[in-house]
Amino acid sequence: MKKNLFSLLFVLFFPLINFAAEKTFLIGMPQDTLANDWRKAQVMDVKRELEKERNVKFIYTDAKGSSSTQLMDALNLVEEGIDALIISPADTALAKPVLEEIYNKGIHVILLTRGVQGDAYSTFISADDYLIAQKALKTLAEATKEEAKILMLKGIPTATTTKKREDGFVSLLSHYPKMHIVASYTANYSRTDAIKVMEEFLMENIEFDSIYAQSDSMAEGARIALKANGYDPKKFHIIGIDYIQDAKIALKNKEQIATFTYPTCGKEGAQAALKLLKGESVPKQITIPSQKVTLKNADSIPTVF
Repeated sequence: MKKNLFSLLFVLFFPLINFAAEKTFLIGMPQDTLANDWRKAQVMDVKRELEKERNVKFIYTDAKGSSSTQLMDALNLVEEGIDALIISPADTALAKPVLEEIYNKGIHVILLTRGVQGDAYSTFISADDYLIAQKALKTLAEATKEEAKILMLKGIPTATTTKKREDGFVSLLSHYPKMHIVASYTANYSRTDAIKVMEEFLMENIEFDSIYAQSDSMAEGARIALKANGYDPKKFHIIGIDYIQDAKIALKNKEQIATFTYPTCGKEGAQAALKLLKGESVPKQITIPSQKVTLKNADSIPTVF
């Protein structure tokens, strides 16, 4: 009888004893800005995935658009005792020595969508920006019958995503002699910045018929500026990247010809961090698939947010 009672108590209380003995892991994410909807969604995707784990605490910060503040936040998180760092560095050159220091302390470093030079990180998770940009140009070539005057709206200059989305697009231009980039403006992946630079561009009276926006937020900003200045966005070939709700509406209104899904990689980043903390191996690079979205399939593909 005593033996049976002991067995019953063991079964009932062992999970509690085991839970108390479990190490609580601390994961930090210094985000460069939460004012950008896509970047905020990235943090929320990480948070949502980590909330499933009972022995994980998640801390995130908002650098409010400052690359140096983002890296200071990362170092502060190290001081708080994080076991893993999830980061999308806004300035790849500035981030390199800081991330090297953190990685060399034995802290797992998970890079999301934006990379750094060298190999001082645990894993880099992203869609293929270069390939997406090439597909964007091919889509534009098809829509314009290989003859276009293109305005390019670029993201944050110091981010690897921006360089790849420009380099991939430009790499195939020589195949289309009647397609030209007539102007290029930095709009920092921001709807507000895109409105401002689009206003400036329109004042230049440069002839154009197409817009390649490196994010759908910038494409939306361009449309807002076009409408405010008496232009109909339907008369321009506008293409973006991300597939946010604004892009879906624009596709259905025929104010954008295409976009490409760009997952936040937040869920995958959280899962990679958990595996690393459990001592499991994770590939050095993980490429997340991207899909082309047009009016034809807009309803069948979920938006990023």
